[in-house]
Amino acid sequence: MSLDVPTAVLASAERRELDDAQFVAVVRDSLPYAWDVISAAADDQAPGKPFGEHEVPPPSEKERGQLLRAMASNAIRAALERHFGVVLAFQNCHRVAAFAPSAVDGDVYREFVSPRGQVLNQSPELRDC
Repeated sequence: MSLDVPTAVLASAERRELDDAQFVAVVRDSLPYAWDVISAAADDQAPGKPFGEHEVPPPSEKERGQLLRAMASNAIRAALERHFGVVLAFQNCHRVAAFAPSAVDGDVYREFVSPRGQVLNQSPELRDC
């Protein structure tokens, strides 16, 4: 299961009253490692820096699973992007980049998400990540 959903939040969803703040809180509480990684990448943005990033491999499979669930779910990823005001990019089961939305049309973003960027970011120690 990806998320631990409190009864009150489930009831809101059933009534079609679930808002972004409720959903983001569920994500934060259910996937704390993923939340910390994405928060760190968003906080790492700085003037003159093309993007913020986090590229430390997770300490265990539990944390890796949290990050993979957050990045693989369209709903979770989109909610995190809205919450942090970024566009997320992902490589190697752990490298998360947070781009300003205005950077998505730029060369740095396109290179990061390109097949070439993915291939250049490979290494044998990350083979099974």
